[in-house]
Amino acid sequence: MATEDIIYDVIVVGAGIEGSATAYQLAKRGQSTLLLEQFPLPHCRGSSHGQTRITRRAYPQAIYSAMMGQSFDEWAILEKESGEKLYRNCGTLVVSPPPMLGLVERGLKVNKAPYRSLTVPELKSEFPNITLPDDYVALYDYQGGILHADKSLIAFQDQFKKYGGTLRDGEQVNDVIPGDIVTLKTTTGNLFKGRNIILALGPYTNNLLAKTGLQLPLKPIRVPVLYWKEKVAGMYSSDKFPCYIDRTGSEGVSIYGLPALEYPGLVKMCLHDGPVVDPNKREVADVSWVRDRMMKYVAQTFPWLDPVPAIEETCIYTNSPDTHLFLDRHPKYENIIIAAGFSGHGFKLAPLVGKILSDLVQGKTPEYDMDWFKISRFDKGGENPSSKL
Repeated sequence: MATEDIIYDVIVVGAGIEGSATAYQLAKRGQSTLLLEQFPLPHCRGSSHGQTRITRRAYPQAIYSAMMGQSFDEWAILEKESGEKLYRNCGTLVVSPPPMLGLVERGLKVNKAPYRSLTVPELKSEFPNITLPDDYVALYDYQGGILHADKSLIAFQDQFKKYGGTLRDGEQVNDVIPGDIVTLKTTTGNLFKGRNIILALGPYTNNLLAKTGLQLPLKPIRVPVLYWKEKVAGMYSSDKFPCYIDRTGSEGVSIYGLPALEYPGLVKMCLHDGPVVDPNKREVADVSWVRDRMMKYVAQTFPWLDPVPAIEETCIYTNSPDTHLFLDRHPKYENIIIAAGFSGHGFKLAPLVGKILSDLVQGKTPEYDMDWFKISRFDKGGENPSSKL
């Protein structure tokens, strides 16, 4: 049967973590689902590659802490189905001056997430491998830890196929023809038809949305992923060093870190920022200022790490203006649904994002306040969801 003769219940465009998790949830619900990926798999041209990601309940917005409670449950289901160990529970330490942690603590309390507060003396006693300012305090998120990113992505894709889904890579969609049945054209000359379309394209979102007359306020940025060598072997192993978030970090920008795990004796430590880029031309961006700021921070804060990065890799964040996600229907075409703007914190939420988007496809009302994720929140006169804090 020719591809144009098949009409899928849903076509998901983009096989990163959000698209793959969504396709998995849809196929699991019995929806005939096609998952399209523009690049040959596996690839490192988006936001879902690499070995690890931080996961946590600690958020300044209580809604994300609540969502992560369910997301942890969904990760456990995927682990059981796939037979793969995807989550390592080493805890997450969130540090900053006291005022910055008030909302984070409130979100944890409201959602009954296990945590404890640490004073400066406790910080120095329990984490002698970190040097922090005397005015810092911390929260230890007991459910925090590490997601094995590459394994998680493959697990979603493999389970999606086991539930009857179809995955096609090397199929870049270059046109969208809306209608009751949406037609997608790809650069290979294929046509694909679906009753519903979900666009989960990360930094490439606006390229395809332009075909539908819509642009979202998205900024793809290139984030250098930096690895720093231990001066003493094992000083920052996962039994001595949890995942780490400094909410003020360098010049007010958060810094995050993971224990030595991916590469022997190397700690991942990164600035949550970088230059705005065209994702197709990311290599030309100047990231020297990010590297310089991180070298200064590591030298001051992590005395047992070499202050010059040993390895540098690249990730792309696709930021929305308020760093909250877009999970919404196209304002003109009800059967086109958009997932974008994950702003560097979407990986851990992926299983739940998949369930929310599947609910939208099936006409169900998600259990969370979707005003946070609406496209219209940036319309003139619209209410920014951060006002609900």
